[in-house]
Amino acid sequence: MKEQAEARIKELVTRYPSLSSLEESLRESAERLIRCYRTGHKIMVCGNGGSAADALHIVGELMKAFVCKRAITEEWQEKFAKLPDGAYMSRNLQMALPAISLVSETGLLTAYANDVAPDMNFAQQVFGQGNEGDVLIAISTSGNSKNVLYAAEVAKAKSITVIALTGHDGGKLKEYADILLNVPEKETFKIQELHLPVYHALCLAVEAEFYGGAD
Repeated sequence: MKEQAEARIKELVTRYPSLSSLEESLRESAERLIRCYRTGHKIMVCGNGGSAADALHIVGELMKAFVCKRAITEEWQEKFAKLPDGAYMSRNLQMALPAISLVSETGLLTAYANDVAPDMNFAQQVFGQGNEGDVLIAISTSGNSKNVLYAAEVAKAKSITVIALTGHDGGKLKEYADILLNVPEKETFKIQELHLPVYHALCLAVEAEFYGGAD
């Protein structure tokens, strides 16, 4: 991991001392995410309620520029130059870190809930879209959300890395997590307040690794 990426983790625990116990797990999470992208894979994210909003937020930070510039490569500029609107595309498209929110497929989610089993809605997507080498970020403040647990189980069966973002004890989700990020709070809103800086730091670290320039 580059120095700039490492600095993002250090900055987080400096600003939020209560998260210092997670420093090694945060570093490992960043390294797993970086490895995922280096090998041409993707990240999937799921959660319920406020955690669903966090899933969408994470995808937003990865799929476009967060704090680093992400101008498209010369190779892509040459390809777009052959298109009628290529110059506009080259000016406005950005390099992306592939990420999928499993909470945004409304048609699939509602059909699965109605026709099959509502608590398997994320698991079906992991089964259908996930591949070995991908990463699933599974968010549950309690660590016991059934649909998130089932998604993590399917991920394990498919050799997909599971990073669990939970509250203080990790709940049942810790049994399926390759890396557990259990922030030290018990009340839902307080857990969510710490989840945001955690995933921001991870997104910043990964972006710095690929788009932060030379150390």
